[in-house]
Amino acid sequence: MYHFFVKQEQIDSGAAMVTIAGPDVNHIRNVLRMKPGEEILVGNGTDTDYLCRIEQIAQDQVTAVILSRAENTELPAKIYLFQGLPKSDKMELIIQKAVELGVYQMIPVNTSRTVVKLDAKKEESRVRRWNAIAESAAKQSGRVLVPEVTPVMDLGRALAYAADLDVKMIPYENARGMEVTAQAVGAVRPGTSVGVLIGPEGGFERAEVDEAFNAGFTPISLGRRILRTETAGLAVLSILMYQLETYSDPNAAGSFAAEEALI
Repeated sequence: MYHFFVKQEQIDSGAAMVTIAGPDVNHIRNVLRMKPGEEILVGNGTDTDYLCRIEQIAQDQVTAVILSRAENTELPAKIYLFQGLPKSDKMELIIQKAVELGVYQMIPVNTSRTVVKLDAKKEESRVRRWNAIAESAAKQSGRVLVPEVTPVMDLGRALAYAADLDVKMIPYENARGMEVTAQAVGAVRPGTSVGVLIGPEGGFERAEVDEAFNAGFTPISLGRRILRTETAGLAVLSILMYQLETYSDPNAAGSFAAEEALI
């Protein structure tokens, strides 16, 4: 089912109607060639999706009647991915896949070994594109929430931004064994907030790792292989998604922490 996002003021709960405007109108009319009577999902991008039936397709807007609230597909915890800026278009891939895996917010981070250097104009353009990619990925994956990609932060500001998060972890190549990883992941429960800090291609300098440790980030291992920057964060998100989904699935065998002996 096709999924669209609108501003809250475009949702008239009293009349049970939704108005879609902007580029989505052309997409509905001329690309998807949808007709009145077809059903779509429409969300406010923050906390609610509605199952709707298209009533009218005009030149500049589409109106739809609200049939019911849709299922909430969000993870029951907020995961913040602090991603060291990678080269080329890797950030776009990371954002797309992180949104599919349930990330709550993406924070691009400048570190000592970051190769990409963005001036103010380039950063504004890049962040705008990154947020468009996040919205597209949210539509495709059936998210209720459109995760925000924040402006780029330096490491110190990013660590301060993460100060109040409940669980903080940093995959680190010198971390050994999976016991600490299992403990860190096992601490992630519904209602918690989680920060995951990933370095750029060249990794973190030792002083940066110590700074993260002092800010409360726990070093974790992702196994005996060294993962690329575009892989490491997605690996952690996959583990956290499994951990959290088991709490809402009555048929789940158990959490990551309960099954750590199998790792």
